[in-house]
Amino acid sequence: MAFFCIFIYMKTEFLLSRRNFINSLSIATGGLLTPAFLNDIYSEDELQILEEFGATEDLTKNEAYWKKIKSFFELDQEIINLNNGGVAPSPSPVMEAVIKYNQIANKIPSYNLYRVLNKGREPLRFKLAELAGCLPEEIAINRNATEALETVIFGLSLNKGDEVVLSRQDYQSMQNAWKQREKRDGIVLKWVDLNLPSEDKSYLINAYKNAFTNKTKIVQITHLINWNGQILPAKEIAVEAKKIGAEVILDAAHSFAQIPFSFSEMNIDYAGVSLHKWLSAPFGTGFLYIEKDKIKKVYPLFAAPDDEEDKITKFEHLGTRSFAIEQAINEAIDFHLKIGIERKSARLFYLKNYWVKKLSKIQGVKILTPNSKEFSAGIALFTLEGFEHATLLNKLYLKYHIHATMINLGNLQGVRISPNVYTLKKDLDLLVDAVKELSKA
Repeated sequence: MAFFCIFIYMKTEFLLSRRNFINSLSIATGGLLTPAFLNDIYSEDELQILEEFGATEDLTKNEAYWKKIKSFFELDQEIINLNNGGVAPSPSPVMEAVIKYNQIANKIPSYNLYRVLNKGREPLRFKLAELAGCLPEEIAINRNATEALETVIFGLSLNKGDEVVLSRQDYQSMQNAWKQREKRDGIVLKWVDLNLPSEDKSYLINAYKNAFTNKTKIVQITHLINWNGQILPAKEIAVEAKKIGAEVILDAAHSFAQIPFSFSEMNIDYAGVSLHKWLSAPFGTGFLYIEKDKIKKVYPLFAAPDDEEDKITKFEHLGTRSFAIEQAINEAIDFHLKIGIERKSARLFYLKNYWVKKLSKIQGVKILTPNSKEFSAGIALFTLEGFEHATLLNKLYLKYHIHATMINLGNLQGVRISPNVYTLKKDLDLLVDAVKELSKA
């Protein structure tokens, strides 16, 4: 009930601050940009396209619906993009917003950047908080998950001998950041080496739990592992970490906007998110989550005024930045909400299973991703016997015009496929046909 009341308050505050932001934009542009554009960047026809189908209707397998979703993306017609886990394209309304916000800024940059567009940050913060399931004062708008997570990694006070538990399957930049702290500060890194894929929850939890000692101060968990799409039982691992008094950092770069979850329910203290992946926001957008009572003790990467010591805004002192791409996150959220996280998650999981099941029937193919929805989402990794991964990747691109990516990490080696909401079954049929043909070569 308390959490519901908080969100009613947040929603009211958001509407009021967003209205003030819109009025500021209208004044700054001499009325050339109408408030209607900012309230809803989609045209009436576009809105109608998305609302032809029922809000609660199961559209997971309805190609007509997803074809209409695809119409919002301006895509390369020659290449099938199956590497959305790297950076995903934004729908055209988001790109149009970036252009329009840039045009506003460019009219008189020093005024419109800092006195007009900058006022849109607080309404956006409320909007992101509602999407993430946390308080707005717990979110700092950053450029990506790497920046957000390294803010925490380098900003926490740790002493020589303090232990940090992390995984060899974590994102490489996070591993490197911790290794740097190990060299500089003498902290001890306790490595968990996961045998993946796995659908054994007890094994995954105990792999972390067995690394805990009375010196463990931090536990880092990658919610959805980018290498092969493995989902970890992050909430349960975090519960075990809390039992020994450790704090938890969640890498949510690939889970946010791909699978349903709420930060307030995850038992975590810190998290980093990239919005240019599964939210399809402009490139170079993300946010940092820090539980409210932990903000004061974390040093920002870039120095902030002393009076912001206990405020989340202290993590946003980056100097001049693109306010246009930041504000266009609004339109990415709107587009995401038009689809809905449950519908989106179901579709991505369905697409993964669609091509995985077909490829599994091809001799020589090995799938390195779990099958169930509890442990996987839209990303999967595969190998083809007789092919080096780089050779397979190149052939898919040069001969079949399919763009994917190669993974080379311990026992996770192969070609990673990550479709998006604009991907159709016929696109994945081309992937299956290509692999089938290559298997016979």
